[in-house]
Amino acid sequence: MTDAPKTDAPAAPLVPRSHERGITTLTLDSPHNRNALSTRLVAELHQALTDAAADDDTRAVVLTHTGGTFCAGADLSEATSGTAKDGPLGLARLLRAIVALPKPVVARVTGHVRAGGLGLLGACDISAAGPDATFAFTEARLGLAPAVISLPLLPRLDPRAAGRYYLTGEKFDAAEAARIGLVTLAADDVDTGLAPLLDGLRKGSPQGLAASKKLVTAQVLDTFDRDTDTLAEQSAQLFGSTEAREGMTAFLERRAPAWAR
Repeated sequence: MTDAPKTDAPAAPLVPRSHERGITTLTLDSPHNRNALSTRLVAELHQALTDAAADDDTRAVVLTHTGGTFCAGADLSEATSGTAKDGPLGLARLLRAIVALPKPVVARVTGHVRAGGLGLLGACDISAAGPDATFAFTEARLGLAPAVISLPLLPRLDPRAAGRYYLTGEKFDAAEAARIGLVTLAADDVDTGLAPLLDGLRKGSPQGLAASKKLVTAQVLDTFDRDTDTLAEQSAQLFGSTEAREGMTAFLERRAPAWAR
């Protein structure tokens, strides 16, 4: 008699879930690439949101992270190797799912947020950032543009601030993120700051929360319906360009790109 062949254990989820008193927490847990928006992470997060929407015990969803980075944006290793699936259109669908979810989605940020990760914040209904959080739109430095993430962001951001930070790639802190409308509040202790907000969401009825959210997201959803295809195509073209390949490769190799002065 021979031993049965061994099978590989299932991979640990990149978006583990937990639930407590009406709040479902989804945690970005991909530390090897700073919670980058890989094909697998995007798919797992999308499925977790779908499941939360169907869960009668969930009043709201909290989106948080492990490690010192909330989300680093696109997975550049996938982008440069050609292994990314769905790409910008897949990200657009994920962001729209957050905006259209009939339950509030709350971001809890205690680390760095870059590029596409800012799109997640823009799609969330409420967000709180701690003193260690930093933010930057780094796309222009890589030969890219914050195209798809503009769908949830531009309707909510201060226009002058968007013009500045889109172009310069400067890093800014939680207080500035709150001032320009990127996050709801900056707090010395994120959990303390979020506690009364989550308590308020727990008291909301499913119907009341869904109808109220629909009112405040209508403009953002109109933007998705009008511009998704155009911006996803623009993003795909940029990612496929020679200049962007140089920018992404330079970033991965920790050197300055050819155009830097």
